[in-house]
Amino acid sequence: MKNPTDLRQDFVRNVQLRHLRCLVAVAQERHLARAAERLALSQPAVSKTLSELEAIVGTRLVERSKAGRRGVQGLTAAGEQLLAHALRVLEALDASAQAVAPAAGGRIERLRIGALPSVAPALLPQALARLRDGWPQVQIVVKSAANAALLDELRAGELDLVVGRMSDPRLMGGLSFELLHTEPLVFAVRAGHPLALKAASVQAVLGYPLVVYGEGTIPRHNTESFLSARGLVLPTNALQTLDVAVARALVAVSDAVWITPLGAARGELADGRLVQLRIETAGTEEPVGLLQRSDAEPSALRAAMAVLLREAAREQGAVPPKARRKPRAGGSG
Repeated sequence: MKNPTDLRQDFVRNVQLRHLRCLVAVAQERHLARAAERLALSQPAVSKTLSELEAIVGTRLVERSKAGRRGVQGLTAAGEQLLAHALRVLEALDASAQAVAPAAGGRIERLRIGALPSVAPALLPQALARLRDGWPQVQIVVKSAANAALLDELRAGELDLVVGRMSDPRLMGGLSFELLHTEPLVFAVRAGHPLALKAASVQAVLGYPLVVYGEGTIPRHNTESFLSARGLVLPTNALQTLDVAVARALVAVSDAVWITPLGAARGELADGRLVQLRIETAGTEEPVGLLQRSDAEPSALRAAMAVLLREAAREQGAVPPKARRKPRAGGSG
């Protein structure tokens, strides 16, 4: 059996950038065919490259899906460790290319932002507008999805930062969380809604169509917990959606009641398009924060966006004490 020194030397001598790019693509796409398409290779070529890398490191890196040979369930522990290093190598290579770009005619810098649908409307527009003023040439990509999906893509290097929430400890490993603000649930209805004309009870709300977030989301969990604490159950016919625009539009043209984090409806509540019912929701506050990879290479662009998000959060209301937490893989979230 080779000693650790020999194994390290073999790895350094044999591993190539194509191996690292292949691992990153497979980790991010979770599907061999999609990874192959992304790399402009055939699927057999991707499988061969992956097998070469596993032979070089001497262990399995990818857990294949039971549903089929093309699917990828995830990475092994060794695969996760190597992925973190592969991302740093590729980021350093990209930074080197950025450094010499002026001599080669310039290159557009890119920032990939993930944001929860319930959080994006309150914090992102202002921060993005200000970022554009200072970085007019940057390419900005914003993705909105459920928290677990965003954190998965952040850990895989597919996103540069996420405006979201703390999550399951397994998803928080290798990520840092900086608190921006907390927000409670609110019950929002159209102006002129029957319940808006008087102090409404939660029981009365259940007599109207409800719009709630999808299963598995923190707002949905908090909604069900809020009702359960009062001996009530969420009706099975409540409309479920992560699409904030759909929820707003439906509430605006009907008597539906939208149970949502305050940030998602703040603008409409402020200008009178929606009205907040007078229902006490203390205890439903949930922290919203900035998440980044703990091992990410320093980036002036990412740092600038973080500053602007903090400013936007302060201008939204209460300013939390500055705190930065780096949860461990086994820590609580």
